[in-house]
Amino acid sequence: MSDPSDDAGDQPEQRALLRALAQVLEPFATLSVGRGLPYAVAQELLKRAFVQAALAARGDLGSERAVSRVSTTTGIHRREVSRLLQVRLEEAPAGRSLATEVFAHWTTAREYRDRRGRPRTLARQGPAPSFESLAQSVTRDVHPRSLLDELVRLGLARHDAERDTVELQHDAFVPRGDTSRMLAFFGDNVSDHARAAVDNVMADGRRHFEQAVFADGLSARSIEQARRAITAQWKALIKAMVPALERMIEDDRAQGRPRDQRLRIGLYSYNESTGRAPAAADAPRTRRTLRAKPPSRKRHA
Repeated sequence: MSDPSDDAGDQPEQRALLRALAQVLEPFATLSVGRGLPYAVAQELLKRAFVQAALAARGDLGSERAVSRVSTTTGIHRREVSRLLQVRLEEAPAGRSLATEVFAHWTTAREYRDRRGRPRTLARQGPAPSFESLAQSVTRDVHPRSLLDELVRLGLARHDAERDTVELQHDAFVPRGDTSRMLAFFGDNVSDHARAAVDNVMADGRRHFEQAVFADGLSARSIEQARRAITAQWKALIKAMVPALERMIEDDRAQGRPRDQRLRIGLYSYNESTGRAPAAADAPRTRRTLRAKPPSRKRHA
């Protein structure tokens, strides 16, 4: 398989874009794999996003020209563009998750439930009812052990190696707990953050406030200290901004101004091990990104 950066030729900006997109897509791929979302479903979502972005960029097009222009802009085949234009955005793309199907069959099929209607604890191998027969009732294209490993990885099943039995850990297909609310916040927060960053890149870099401070060469103890400081700063921001925003809303209402704008203010931190400790001679490094003001005397990149 060729490297996508090969198509960028000698265009530095295009290569930088590809590197940036690779960084951005990696955590979304991690989330998808971690929650059992098949690649085909994610691919469908990406195609829809490309079509919608192309439509937004060419908002003056009539319906007859839209398919051709969107196809030219995105590189997606005309037939696919036509199909995607007919799909309502609120509909989730259909996709087949074998882990989901095994789970659903285990919880609904009579032979895999006990007298109380609960999913049975199954022998891993052997005649029905066993996990092997359950998996093969769903598909014979994937080995039962691979499906078991996937369910265990998602936290949905447990394999008792001593007894060689398998039991479900949840009564609903919600990997590692009910994360619906967390995912809703994730979608709202990350999409707005990404939109702010994209708007800044596409414009002059100052449309939205979007900055960050970076530091390395820290210890685990320092990370805990930083977390406490960040939490304090967030509490101070909330204490100052919420009353201010409420006053603004009331003032806009009293003055009869069009109230058609929304605002999201966020704060995030991320830390991970770098896998190495800096040498004693290394200077401490901090830098601020997407700055709107000239750098101070401190070392910034």
